[in-house]
Amino acid sequence: MTRMMHLQALKHPNRPHYEWSGERLEQNDEYVMVLCQPGRKLIHHTKKSVFIMDNTSLELFFLKEWFTVAIGIEDGKAVSYYCNVAMPSIVTETGISFVDLDLDLIKQPGEDWKVVDEDEFASNSIILNYSAELQTSARAALARLLERAVNGIFPFDEHVLGQLPAGFNHQQ
Repeated sequence: MTRMMHLQALKHPNRPHYEWSGERLEQNDEYVMVLCQPGRKLIHHTKKSVFIMDNTSLELFFLKEWFTVAIGIEDGKAVSYYCNVAMPSIVTETGISFVDLDLDLIKQPGEDWKVVDEDEFASNSIILNYSAELQTSARAALARLLERAVNGIFPFDEHVLGQLPAGFNHQQ
């Protein structure tokens, strides 16, 4: 099983949105955990741009839940979170893909949890023809995600950082 993975976010139903790569740390029936190092290239198809990411992130792609979680890491500590409400991630031979459903839950240093892109979700529900069932599933996923975040339930607990490789340079 290759450790480097191609990661791809899609817009409904399956249009390329953005892609990047990372190193698989763990995979089980519930999620895939990936370490993304500074200097990685993020190809943003929707914005027709390429970005060089200068942060370290520990990213979890859930296979049964309707969300992904990216944890920004500095000095061995979680400093930020960016969570996508998304259809369950799909593992392929070379990587992971998921369909991003616009709603995001974020936490920046020194700030409270914040739901963003509700306006994008509302407009894309019409433009991209999200079914009533899809909209209900996305809203329910956001509620479960927020509950986990505010209550410090995995992956929003400190133990998740214990998954970083031995000798990982936290000073990046």
